Amino acid sequence: MKTQLVIMAAGIGSRFGNGIKQLERIGKRGEVIMEYAVNEAVKAGFDEVVIILRHEIEKEFKEVIGSRIEEKIKTRYAFQELNKLPAGFTAPADRKKPYGTAHCLLCAKDEIDAPFCVINADDYYGVEGFKKIHDFLVENASAPSDGKIKSCMAGFKIGNTLSDHGTVTRGVCEADENGNLKSVTETYEIKREADGEIYGEDDNKNKVHVKSDSLVSMNMWGLPVSFIHEIDLRLIDFLKKNNDNIKSEYLLPIVIDELIKANKMECKVLGVNDKWYGITYASDVPLVKNALGSIEL
Repeated sequence: MKTQLVIMAAGIGSRFGNGIKQLERIGKRGEVIMEYAVNEAVKAGFDEVVIILRHEIEKEFKEVIGSRIEEKIKTRYAFQELNKLPAGFTAPADRKKPYGTAHCLLCAKDEIDAPFCVINADDYYGVEGFKKIHDFLVENASAPSDGKIKSCMAGFKIGNTLSDHGTVTRGVCEADENGNLKSVTETYEIKREADGEIYGEDDNKNKVHVKSDSLVSMNMWGLPVSFIHEIDLRLIDFLKKNNDNIKSEYLLPIVIDELIKANKMECKVLGVNDKWYGITYASDVPLVKNALGSIEL
């Protein structure tokens, strides 16, 4: 059965080079983090990759990165644009940023035709998450008898997702007795303190302790094609409520949370032990290069 990897890369800046973290050269041939993720997905068994861009970076992206990815796996492209909206809606004139990850995925609906894993362009997730999500998608390909959407997410141990150079924001996950996601709590300013314990802040800036084995979402989801329809159904309601707010975002975790609470979806939390790597701060670059740069692609 075919499976796809979907990479959300529309947030890459329009000028390649210094200052754009998704395009920081990590490997010996100038590979970027995205290429390492594709490499692990291919090894896990994914058959195609769908890369979501913006039109203004298409030509240079394909020349610099896309051509190398195309050598490894069948590659499709989709494009997130501000005015890819339902009839009757337009983006406010002063809105600059795209509408977020759920809208990004919806912009690729014509290219997504198989169960898929969706990831960020600027994160390296290791090997285990791709393998577990791929196997879940294959095992749950048939329509569920209970009518619920069957999905999954890679849950990373929070201690494996921290930066040594500053604080991070993470979605701390709570699962039920069956391993299904119950909630994701956004926790801010997370860091490991001198005593080795991990602390962050809640929505009200209260200090909270986070257990070192807590699982967090790094926006690595396994989803069936039918999920795209659910995003489509909810977008109009989102725009009616939020389109005047130029900073509002239509986000995957919000849609997934709504579907779970409506008893329309189950999301299995797949715990993984790999260390996540990403470039949050410029000082993270040497660490990422040291960890990934020697991997042969």
